Amino acid sequence: MAGIPPGPAGGVWLQPLFCELYQRWADKLEPVLRQVHAPGEKMFVDWAGQTVPIHDAQDGSVSAAHLFVAVLGASNKTYVEAFANEQLSSWISAHCHAWTFFQGVSRVTVPDNLKTGVVRACRYEPLLHRSYQELAEHYGTVIVPARVKKPRDKAKVEGGVLIAERQLLAALRDQCFFHVLELNRALAPLLTKLNDQPFQKLEGSRNSWFDTLERGHLLPLPTSPFALGTWFRAKVNIDYHVAVENHFYSAPYQLIHQQLDVRLTDQTVELFAQGKRVAAHPRSALPGRATTLEQHRPKSHQKHLQWTPSRIREWVGIMGPECVQVVDQILAERPHPEQGYRSALGIIRLGKFVGPQRLAAACRRALHFGTCSYASLKSILENHPDAQLLEPELPLPSPAHENLRGSPYYA
Repeated sequence: MAGIPPGPAGGVWLQPLFCELYQRWADKLEPVLRQVHAPGEKMFVDWAGQTVPIHDAQDGSVSAAHLFVAVLGASNKTYVEAFANEQLSSWISAHCHAWTFFQGVSRVTVPDNLKTGVVRACRYEPLLHRSYQELAEHYGTVIVPARVKKPRDKAKVEGGVLIAERQLLAALRDQCFFHVLELNRALAPLLTKLNDQPFQKLEGSRNSWFDTLERGHLLPLPTSPFALGTWFRAKVNIDYHVAVENHFYSAPYQLIHQQLDVRLTDQTVELFAQGKRVAAHPRSALPGRATTLEQHRPKSHQKHLQWTPSRIREWVGIMGPECVQVVDQILAERPHPEQGYRSALGIIRLGKFVGPQRLAAACRRALHFGTCSYASLKSILENHPDAQLLEPELPLPSPAHENLRGSPYYA
């Protein structure tokens, strides 16, 4: 290297060169903004990069436990919890547990741009996961993700992750854990020690700063726990039902063939059309069955399903007791009651045209001659024999006369 004097034993003096190059690089760095966070304003969250092995006592396999870290901006109070994965359910539960630990909610929550929380990263209008947005609305906070590749936007939790790895995980490096719960039980006293530990260059500790500075500025916790809902799209079938985990839930029949948003929780199934909830059902675990609300059916389907023997008799009863006897005889003569439903409905329709009095007279005539059917009643009403007096029943009674001896005479 030209211009650099040789060092001892023919070596090169590299230290002065490195310092010079480093100084040139440092002179080009942009100035750093010292951030001052208002009490109760922000909570920074992230997953730690270092994982903890979890051993399966049954088959000897090893899985990784992931460390969630949350740090309050003003007091630096830290919350740490281990989870079996970094999926959406773990991410949501971690936030809920952190706010419970802090006994309050920050007005702003600052995460990284992980896929479980941020569907589309954008500096100006990031698109949050729908369940993550619901969580924020339930707790009254807002989600403001850090800018992509800008770790200084969440420097508090970046430092919190390093401290958690160096002071918590390092203290447990020689222990073997067989379940995530065991790991969290081991982390709890270390986390308490961390928050009670005095600052190196400041007065007090994380806990003392939290008690005097930040606790009173946090938003209150909601009165009800958050129910995690998973979202997906589903199409309304021609039978106005949506298939969810092999069970069928009804939607208004006007939405047939449309794509709906489905929100699935542990207890409920909700259907949304264009952001508006159109149906809500209790979740069922019965495969192949259907959960149907009557108001979701078309009027014609509702009336068809009302065809039961009791309902048919109730409708016919308006026309008179003779009509009920005719319908009872029709239903009794059919192998299945549903075969007589149409006949009964036809008889009701005849009554609407001719009135209940003529229909009752026609039913008496049909009962007298044993011709109880829709066709017989229609014929009677069309030919008007219902106005005639009924013929006496056979055999006719013998009149009293002295020349009529009767059967006792021959006994």
